[in-house]
Amino acid sequence: MIYSIKGKLIHAEPNLAVVECAGVGFALRTTSTSLDTLKVGNEVTFLTHMNVREDAIELFGFITAHELNCFKMLLSISGVGPKAALAILSEMSPQSFALSVVADDVKALTRVQGIGAKTAQLIILKLKDKLSKETGVPAGANTARLQAANPACEAISALLVLGFTASESAQALSGLDDSLENSEKIKQALKKLSKK
Repeated sequence: MIYSIKGKLIHAEPNLAVVECAGVGFALRTTSTSLDTLKVGNEVTFLTHMNVREDAIELFGFITAHELNCFKMLLSISGVGPKAALAILSEMSPQSFALSVVADDVKALTRVQGIGAKTAQLIILKLKDKLSKETGVPAGANTARLQAANPACEAISALLVLGFTASESAQALSGLDDSLENSEKIKQALKKLSKK
């Protein structure tokens, strides 16, 4: 398994980056979000995921671990393939994606080309189930009631979707003003976590 590729970016086009490493050009499928931060000719590092099918072996690359983590979570859902996962992460940052899932925002996901209402609902359902295992919140629990009882619940859930542990999430949210909106709490927690 290839964990990462570091080298010179020699070519870029929509959803494709070619990185030359030790004389070999690796074609990486990637998001427009990752490509927007890069310039041809510069040295880059991509975290990678290899997808093996009967008819192809594809390498996917991401600039951040959060984007890679979201991609892997999306691939874990039956019916969501690499193309759909890339489309979602090209339209939304990992943070926006996490907020959409936590907030049951089907409309935000269906704005992505190729994602219908059924697929969006499936993504939300499956990732909330995954979160319930990580947080200890039982599947099918009334999230509105849980969030009313614990205003930080939504913020913690969003950080868990991004791949942070429950303890990292709780620590990043501690000390923040309780009167802040959840979206603002998440932004500030992400700033704290990115400094570590």
